[in-house]
Amino acid sequence: MSRAQVIRPAGAGHETLYVLLTALLILALAATVVTLRGEREDEVSIESHQIDARRDLTPAEQGVFTDLLVAFDEIRQLREETGSMPEVASLAEEGLPPFVSDASSVSRGGHQWQWLAAGAYLGRSQDSAVAGSFLLIVPAQADERADVWLRRDTAAVVPDDLQPVALIAAGWQQVVSHYDAGVTRQHRH
Repeated sequence: MSRAQVIRPAGAGHETLYVLLTALLILALAATVVTLRGEREDEVSIESHQIDARRDLTPAEQGVFTDLLVAFDEIRQLREETGSMPEVASLAEEGLPPFVSDASSVSRGGHQWQWLAAGAYLGRSQDSAVAGSFLLIVPAQADERADVWLRRDTAAVVPDDLQPVALIAAGWQQVVSHYDAGVTRQHRH
């Protein structure tokens, strides 16, 4: 005796409901993840006398600024070895940008560098339309950071005083760099 078993087809309504609920769950989960991990606006405010190295410098100025930060490490090391600040000519002989005069330095404003006895290197731009003049203040303590200032006009005279108040009054702007989680995600339009 053979038995016949009747199997009724499943209703399409139940399957559709399950697929729809799964899709809604996926969308809700995705929206939650995007909301929690989305790009934050961690904007660091800077003072009115400061200028942001990432956003406010021209490409040539960014190049000189980066060279100055790298050169500062070399200058600090040379000062420790010799006990005195290296002259601009010796930095150029070592091929240390931005003190060396080459095609790169010319394309970045052709700065003329000099050592100021007050404790800074002044680089006067020969083409202020390309890049402003720079001032690298070397701190007295070996473990302190370099202080870099910029002046974009052609009147970059030797400052009498390297104190921030005097530099601000003379038209110099302090170059600062704040690196946060959004450094590589800048979308300026």
